[in-house]
Amino acid sequence: MGVRSQPGCEERFENAYSPGGEWVRLFRSDSNYRETRLLRDPFRTAIYLTLDFWNSRQAYEKFMAAHQKEYKALDAAGEELTSSERRVGWYELVQAVN
Repeated sequence: MGVRSQPGCEERFENAYSPGGEWVRLFRSDSNYRETRLLRDPFRTAIYLTLDFWNSRQAYEKFMAAHQKEYKALDAAGEELTSSERRVGWYELVQAVN
């Protein structure tokens, strides 16, 4: 997800969306969740990229269906920390071919 934090909210945003934040605590309740990475643009410090890793897209979608209420509550709480966000896309890990 590409995200722009609200000016002055960068630290709070990073606490919420980092691997130790509220989102990850929710995701960790599912054994198919792998990790989250939070990247910050070094030249535009309010611009972030969040990367959530799951065993499969189907596992993520199943999790989302089962935890829709919790997800929406976290999303609503995070709205004050962000000025915009957009899904960059769905990506799958490419395995090396020997």
